[in-house]
Amino acid sequence: MYAEIADKIIAGETPTREDAFAFAKSSDDELLEVLDAAYRVRRHFHGKTVKIHVLQNAKSGVCPEDCSFCSQSMKYNTNVEQYGMQTVDELVKGARMAAASGAVTYCMVTSTRGPSSREIATVCEAVKQIKSEFPTMGICSSLGLLKPGQAEKLADAGVDRYNHNIESSKRHFETIVSTHKWEDRVNTVKSAKEAGMSACCGGILGMGETIEDWVELAFALRDIGVESVPVNFLDPRPGTPLDEKPRLTPHEALRALSVFRIVNPESDVRVAGGREVTLKHMQPLALYAANSIFTNGYLTTPGADASDDYRMITDAGFEPAVVNAT
Repeated sequence: MYAEIADKIIAGETPTREDAFAFAKSSDDELLEVLDAAYRVRRHFHGKTVKIHVLQNAKSGVCPEDCSFCSQSMKYNTNVEQYGMQTVDELVKGARMAAASGAVTYCMVTSTRGPSSREIATVCEAVKQIKSEFPTMGICSSLGLLKPGQAEKLADAGVDRYNHNIESSKRHFETIVSTHKWEDRVNTVKSAKEAGMSACCGGILGMGETIEDWVELAFALRDIGVESVPVNFLDPRPGTPLDEKPRLTPHEALRALSVFRIVNPESDVRVAGGREVTLKHMQPLALYAANSIFTNGYLTTPGADASDDYRMITDAGFEPAVVNAT
């Protein structure tokens, strides 16, 4: 059954919700069949390369929003380091470190509801300098909800991609965030695309949602036309409302990645935050569905070193994407 669904997608047919539910509801005993089908789709559209991305926490621990999963919200006592917007020099230094790690994309992230005009100007100047030094490295920014005209300024400066996750299905989002709406996030992603940037938009799994929410999130991303889908797994942070949520099992995480792969076959699917602590020794299997990873950590939590990730990629028979390619 799973192979037949993969064949259908490779032939150009649009996957249905029934197809996605078949993957999401599969048993642990069927995991290898599910991953094999996901890999057939991944290999057809993306080959065997793995794109490596690096994050820069450009403004930490000062967000006024109440996202229940986030240790950077000022509403929770999480002891996360707090600092304002980094300087242009600091952002450029981060890009140099990302390039040294073999990153194809460097993403500057701020903890905020949305950027000020001054912060937009800082990011734009940093991007211009980064592009002059690394002209083919992809630049992504993640600055929260955008006001009219801000997306155009970022695009004009050379930002290739804008990240703003919608986090979960519309239904479940309302249970984890109250200070803004799911539609606000969707509108920001759409404005970034209208300005000429590609969209990086995904979510976090393991926040108490159902597999129906996985499927609805995957199809929402498809409907928006997202080119890059980061799939995060909740790593519960002390002090947040979700700090006692149990992590997904490795099997659940791999099934979820397979769902996002078949629903968004041509998009990059990135196994993102929480992969090390959720997938544990089964991490290499994620590459059979995902064609991209983050390395060197996730803003406020540590991750694997780039050298370890390169070894994992090559030992599993995959190939790191060419350094500094978009």
